[in-house]
Amino acid sequence: MARRLLKAGYQVTVWNRSEGKVAPLVEAGARRAATPRDLLVNSDIAFMCVTDATAVEEVIFGPEGLAASPGAGKLVVDFSSIHPDAARQLAKRLKDANGAGWIDAPVSGGTKGAEEGSLAIMAGGEADDIERVRPYVLAMARRLTHMGPTGAGQTTKLCNQVIVGCAMAVLAEASRLAVNAGIDANRLPEALAGGFADSIPLQLFVPRMLQGIHSPPLGHIATMLKDLDTVADVAQATSTPVPMASLAGQLFRLAKAAHGAEADALEIYKLSAAKR
Repeated sequence: MARRLLKAGYQVTVWNRSEGKVAPLVEAGARRAATPRDLLVNSDIAFMCVTDATAVEEVIFGPEGLAASPGAGKLVVDFSSIHPDAARQLAKRLKDANGAGWIDAPVSGGTKGAEEGSLAIMAGGEADDIERVRPYVLAMARRLTHMGPTGAGQTTKLCNQVIVGCAMAVLAEASRLAVNAGIDANRLPEALAGGFADSIPLQLFVPRMLQGIHSPPLGHIATMLKDLDTVADVAQATSTPVPMASLAGQLFRLAKAAHGAEADALEIYKLSAAKR
């Protein structure tokens, strides 16, 4: 995503919790910030994408974090996927700390979408703030949709993860049925193209499942499980039945036990493999 901003001609300053990830961007023309505070001091908009709410809080409120910089008139755009309540709480804390605005803008499309600039981004925040960042975001994504006030972007991402998580589980099931029944499962995407079962997940996930392509991962099991656990929490708070998402969450929990938290989420397909 940072590379796409650079290629679009924008002046980009970078900082990362993993120092090794910064060097290639500096070589590509980005400026290096020593701390998150320094980054916001020298920027009008700070884009952030980290693992979870704990990491978001650390980047903002840790030593030399974003909150330590003057923030009036500046915006923090969080591309991370976190609990909607956490987004609302962090936004208020940051506003109280230094006056900076907040947009929660989780993304969908994975590494491939980030590289190609085809991400879908769903945002929560003030309408004027959304329009202010739109030109920059659309250098990184195909679409940016304003879904409502702070937290609405995160809630929309949960809806996305209900669909994607269940799709992964269902496509793994259909692929295993094809294999066990003796048909060429690799032809499923071709055979079903244009029908009601066709989808981007069908075309992208099934070949990777069947051919064992898991590097680089489209997403980690831990990330999908985190999001589906958040779905369950929000569903309980809103009295929303989510039987399919709950089952998908348990399947990913089994996949985590079998293959590890950092394994590709598509390794859920391996759960139904016959023992040899």
